[in-house]
Amino acid sequence: MLPTPDTSHVDYDQIYEPAEDSYLLLDTLSSASETAFLHSHFRTGHAPLVVEVGTGSGVVLAFLAANASTIFSRSVCTLGTDLNRRACVAASETVKKACGKEVKSSFANVVNGDLTSAIKDGQVDVLVFNPPYVPAELPDLSLHAKYNTADGLTSSEAFDRDSHLLALSYAGGVDGMEVTDRLLDEVPRVLSQRGVAYVLFCAQNKPEEIKRRIRQWPGGWDAETVGSSGKKAGWEKLCIVRIMRTTATD
Repeated sequence: MLPTPDTSHVDYDQIYEPAEDSYLLLDTLSSASETAFLHSHFRTGHAPLVVEVGTGSGVVLAFLAANASTIFSRSVCTLGTDLNRRACVAASETVKKACGKEVKSSFANVVNGDLTSAIKDGQVDVLVFNPPYVPAELPDLSLHAKYNTADGLTSSEAFDRDSHLLALSYAGGVDGMEVTDRLLDEVPRVLSQRGVAYVLFCAQNKPEEIKRRIRQWPGGWDAETVGSSGKKAGWEKLCIVRIMRTTATD
């Protein structure tokens, strides 16, 4: 079993704490079947660019960076994005701690931005997304610029800020799918021709319907469940869906 990165430095009052969904991603991406797929799929060509959207603590990105030789059978370049500035700082620290001084992969940065807005078209070889999937009202983004940079607040103001930042990590809007639908719309744009996306869904997101929808995207796409909790994880059963073009090339 590969080691789980240390996130003891992360402030969980403001940043999502690794939980069953995070660990399902780690287990799936390091499983024998998925590492065999990744070894074969990326056996040639340039070093894959691995991007985690919504890094939170950075535990998943750090796991992939530190264990690239096992998971991909080669070095990779890693990049993260998060709307929460504090999560960006924490995730960067998680990756650096996990990799240590040994050069296991090239870590670019964790960019403070909305989903894939900071990523160029056709550049991502592996995209990983653990979305906010709870059917709950989205946080008021008109307040985000204020809360994303606010320090030196009263205890009441700090509570409101922390509640806002934490809600970014779990509140998924109607059916828990508003944020995920936005990300799915971006997948064809940001993935390279050989690109693969791993997206986590809960049962209430109706993943079978989502897979059917993806398979109808123009140009030919496939969506396959490659990991499952097999039990209740928190309040829902979870699964990991791998998305890629049917004509994906190495």
